[in-house]
Amino acid sequence: MKSGSGRAADGRRRSPKLRWAAAASALAAVAAAAFVLIGNSGGQTGRRAVTPDEANRLAITRFRNYQAGGRAVTITVPSAAGGLVVTGSVDYRAGIGYGVVRGTGRDASGDGLIQWTAGTVLVHPLADVPATAPPSPPASGWYRRPLQASGSSLDSSLAIALSLGSDRPDNAELLPQNGAARIGRDTVDGHPVDVMTGPDARARAGTSGTVRYWIGSDGTMYRVRAAVASERRPLVIDFGTRKYVPVRPAPGITPAR
Repeated sequence: MKSGSGRAADGRRRSPKLRWAAAASALAAVAAAAFVLIGNSGGQTGRRAVTPDEANRLAITRFRNYQAGGRAVTITVPSAAGGLVVTGSVDYRAGIGYGVVRGTGRDASGDGLIQWTAGTVLVHPLADVPATAPPSPPASGWYRRPLQASGSSLDSSLAIALSLGSDRPDNAELLPQNGAARIGRDTVDGHPVDVMTGPDARARAGTSGTVRYWIGSDGTMYRVRAAVASERRPLVIDFGTRKYVPVRPAPGITPAR
């Protein structure tokens, strides 16, 4: 992971939050560009259209993340160089993610702190990475670069993690018409879940399967998974394994809210 320039973050605001349908379409478009359809996962019983109850849960799952203010996340990013794991939190109202990043193999050269917005990635290299990021980001030592829209499995992972919140629910009636499906059942950290796909990206029929969601009976999102093009291992974003810690912006970053 290259650090880029040593300038302070530019503080660009995120664009205003979109309605669910537009946000879901944008996420599917990102996934369609960066991912390929994943294979069956454990506990699945076959693909079918979502029921009204399942559609309602899928429609509110990102809204629940937004209602919560933020979620603790563990992002596992595959890489031919070894792979990366980002452990931290995402503030879905401010539009900022923050945590520690660790790598294996050649990817270990990028170990340290990481903070990101919809357009910017900040990295703070550390020789000895803590288990969790300090509540207050360091006042200096950050390196800034633009978040890449394509060509980086890390940046695609960060963008998707940040996109998993919406300030309003989806229209549940439209989800089945746009390709949303229920694939099967599973269990995540003791929570029974249904595995579902989201709607197609706009003008991209057949892209609904590029992103899959593990959703509880109350609409809580527990996992998101996709397969990265050219990588054997999938991208996995897990939620709720640790307590959410509110994100404080690094110097030069202005929250969206």
